[in-house]
Amino acid sequence: MFIDQYYIILIVPALFFSMIAQISVSSAFSRWSKVKTKRGITGKDAASLLLRVNNISDVRVEPVAGKLTDHYSPTEKKLRLSQPVYGVDTIAAVGVAAHETGHAIQHKIGYSPLWLRSTLVPIANIGSSLGPYIVIAGLFFSMTPLINAGIILFSAAVLFYLITLPVEFNASRRAITILRQNAVLSEEELKGVKKVLTAAAMTYVASALTAVLSLFRLILLSRSRRD
Repeated sequence: MFIDQYYIILIVPALFFSMIAQISVSSAFSRWSKVKTKRGITGKDAASLLLRVNNISDVRVEPVAGKLTDHYSPTEKKLRLSQPVYGVDTIAAVGVAAHETGHAIQHKIGYSPLWLRSTLVPIANIGSSLGPYIVIAGLFFSMTPLINAGIILFSAAVLFYLITLPVEFNASRRAITILRQNAVLSEEELKGVKKVLTAAAMTYVASALTAVLSLFRLILLSRSRRD
């Protein structure tokens, strides 16, 4: 790890914020995993209901190992729910399941930010893993083209993180709206769902912030070397 003044000033606080966000989401999920739904609705029940009322019949709901490993796979048309969510009748389980179902709904209606994010995945993965190292190599060998290439690559990763924000926020709004419209949960129960999803949203904000500040650091490093 290349440590410099910009890393300490920009990245360390961002990493601290990310740590707080992760603790917050774990705490919120743990708290509302102890509160049962009044109607005994499980995560699988909620996901199946939301898919049905949105006329989505080609998405399969299935369990996946782990905790907070829930996700929707648009290529496989599968909505995977983790062990504490799939067959569990808690507020946290229903909230997470509804959020992931929100992504399936986005996919069905052709929500453009979701499509753009999916398109960026390959180059974002490359940019995130190699971009900073290419910049550092360019700085070490004083090769401006290499520095610029690394910054451009990492910029694709930053764009991915930024586009993720509206995708995730929109999925949560859809989840809460549909749960309310179909009387799946009471207003009191929905308050718990909102707390879980808000805490989860902060992890995406933290990731985006870290990515943006990391890009800013690389740009500052390149300018410092040139000066």
